[in-house]
Amino acid sequence: MPTTTTRGLPSPAPAPTAEARPRRRLRGSRTANFWLFTSPFLLGLIVFVYIPIGWSVYLSFFEARFTVTPSDFIGLDNYRQILTDTNFTGSLVTFTIFAAFIVPTTWALSLGLALLVNRLRFMRAFYRSVFFLPTACSYVAASLIWKMSLFNGVRFGLANTVLGLFGVENTAWLANPDPPWYWLVVITARLWLQSGFYMILFLAALQNIPQELYEAAAIDGAKRGWQTFRYITLPQLRATSTAVVLLLLVAAYQAFDEFFNLLSKTTWGRPPLVELYYTALGQDQNYGKGSAGAVVLTVLICVVTLFQGKIMGFGRGEEPK
Repeated sequence: MPTTTTRGLPSPAPAPTAEARPRRRLRGSRTANFWLFTSPFLLGLIVFVYIPIGWSVYLSFFEARFTVTPSDFIGLDNYRQILTDTNFTGSLVTFTIFAAFIVPTTWALSLGLALLVNRLRFMRAFYRSVFFLPTACSYVAASLIWKMSLFNGVRFGLANTVLGLFGVENTAWLANPDPPWYWLVVITARLWLQSGFYMILFLAALQNIPQELYEAAAIDGAKRGWQTFRYITLPQLRATSTAVVLLLLVAAYQAFDEFFNLLSKTTWGRPPLVELYYTALGQDQNYGKGSAGAVVLTVLICVVTLFQGKIMGFGRGEEPK
């Protein structure tokens, strides 16, 4: 009912108070939401990673030629054959040479590019994108460009054209292993493809270094350049450097596309995965022996990765001050 004022005029009725609406909550518990979002990725991981690995381990103990269905149990005979195969052991030597070149060169080139981009005052995003762009390129496409345009072995190739300006004769880059010019082709292709990705990792780590460290070093008389890089920048990049080296080492073990497309018709210069490809899908199609080689390679990657991570202190907490 409206009330009256002292002058006899009716006063307005008070506005009704709005009832507070209950806030909507996510349906289910946090555990249900977790499994809802992660189940597609876990399902793909199980189907495309864990099940093939388990089947390879199972298949490595059986005789399986021209079929992935195991027939006769032969125990460790496939492992004995693969470990005494000179082609497979030679591929491990090829990997060692490849890793000895590609790991330190990629680490140094990626860190150098990150340092240069981090020092830019303008157009930093442009140069960061330019150096990162090759990462989106297919390894197969890049290998074919390197093989057919840059290092094709004829005088119309870019490399031979440049060398011809200095009076150097045409070089057959991929024709024979003596001299091993094919290493230059393989390593430059891999450097161009992967350096931009690791540059982004180093660039993110550089931007997280506190500037107070450099200011304190300048007050103490440290010179900008090598001294600050050696005593401040490089120690602060220890965790990132360890992760980059581990990733590079695993990627070197898994090298396949560039070797297969550049040296597909040769019997030399094969890394382990290429050799296992010809073992399982070659003329004999020995899936049991190929699976044994895959298990040996997987165990070797795990052992080397854990050993190197232990040496470089990967996952170790910060030392107490």
